[in-house]
Amino acid sequence: MTKRPENIIVGISIGDLNGIGSEVILKSFEDTRMLELCTPVIFANVKILSFLKKSLELNAQLHGIDKLDQAIIGKINVLNVWREGVNIEYGKVDENVGKYAIKSFMTATQALKEGNIDVLVTAPINKANIQSEEFSFPGHTDYLNQELDGNALMLMIQDSLRVGLLTDHVPLNEVAKHLTEELIRTKIKTIKQSLIQDFGIRKPKIAVLGLNPHSGDNGVIGDEEDKLIKPALKKIFEEGTLVFGPFSADGFFGSHQYEKYDAVIATYHDQGLIPFKTLSFGKGVNYTAGLDKVRTSPDHGTAYEIAGKGLADHNSFLEAIYAAIDIFKARNEYKELTEKPLKTKEKQL
Repeated sequence: MTKRPENIIVGISIGDLNGIGSEVILKSFEDTRMLELCTPVIFANVKILSFLKKSLELNAQLHGIDKLDQAIIGKINVLNVWREGVNIEYGKVDENVGKYAIKSFMTATQALKEGNIDVLVTAPINKANIQSEEFSFPGHTDYLNQELDGNALMLMIQDSLRVGLLTDHVPLNEVAKHLTEELIRTKIKTIKQSLIQDFGIRKPKIAVLGLNPHSGDNGVIGDEEDKLIKPALKKIFEEGTLVFGPFSADGFFGSHQYEKYDAVIATYHDQGLIPFKTLSFGKGVNYTAGLDKVRTSPDHGTAYEIAGKGLADHNSFLEAIYAAIDIFKARNEYKELTEKPLKTKEKQL
């Protein structure tokens, strides 16, 4: 494939074939104008995807390829990651289907590492049917954190609303044990750098939520804020990062305080994702910040209950594609800006 600089190659892992992943992928590219924006490469099997397209009565035209260098600009390319047929039963949890979801994802990740695709957008998987000796991770993010350089951070984004997490897939009764000054420092550093290089915000302002109700109420309802979070934030602020908090989580979103900040960091999963999904109106994106490569995904799961019925809303997946492209471009611009002064100085010397 002769690649044009403006045409970004978007790798797409197929997700759980019994869920809505294939539907939202195909719906996203029914509008052929998308092919002017990027070149998609879906990691799956063209015969299976053609069957699913027909069963869902969708109109996307697929181009099967066996090697990445066979991808054609202006086509919906499907890389044949496997050849054999797969028994698909919409809405069913199937370990065999889970194996193909991971095969797609791992192959796409390797292509991302090698620079054969520019960005990766992942369709939803079922964490229950993907576990094996080959893949023993809670989900996409943990595997990517192992395979790519950097420190992964789940960052939910929708326009100017950005919500990161100190802890993600951790049981609620273990969250407090995971909170340390080092963790707080690492996550704030990661999200600050992402806001600068991925979103073009020169002096980002970051808000951090408290762990306990009313942010501990001065130690009456828990002391993690007074003993750990407040002192850590004070040190980080004094070192030059515009970080504020800890804020009481219940009133923070309802009073629109989040609008004053470039990002919000929640202490645990539901504290951040419940308000985010409420405010993002089905257009939210899960972005893995902190890594040397760009990966996004929609903010929903496999949705077995509506799989195969043609009812899936593809807006979140579409937004995930847009976000991956925008972040990729922003990173390249940031790289050019930061490297240019060095090159100028070298010439002067």
